[in-house]
Amino acid sequence: MKLAWLLWLASALPQPVADRTCLAATIYLEAQSQSALGQLAVAEVAQRRRTTGRWGKSLCDVVEARDQFALSTTSKSYIFDNIDSWKTAWEVSGASIAMWWLPEQWRVAVVPKADHFLLASSMIPSWVHGAPLATIGEHNFYHVID
Repeated sequence: MKLAWLLWLASALPQPVADRTCLAATIYLEAQSQSALGQLAVAEVAQRRRTTGRWGKSLCDVVEARDQFALSTTSKSYIFDNIDSWKTAWEVSGASIAMWWLPEQWRVAVVPKADHFLLASSMIPSWVHGAPLATIGEHNFYHVID
């Protein structure tokens, strides 16, 4: 399935299915080769950003915000062709959404306070100040927003 079609589908779906679709696509693009814990950490960053409202009110708004996640930087002709990775991303997105529906004090955070991540092998961008909060798989997680 092409990314363009998936984004169109998400725009036509009701909430919370639309957000789950966008989050699953983000997990697939950002972390399909990572462990479930690494995938949950990526989802947690998107959830935390949605909570701030800075990038939008829905998860689709957040993960489609310009240059923030792979969903906005990947070619719209990209094809999701790994069914097993999609199934895993779909399950992880559902678990993440269920966790974030809980009251804050009941949520289990993978990387508390993380609101940004990048590949550990990437050049360090200007927004990084200090050591990462955690490294999970190939990603470093940071707290940037106060």
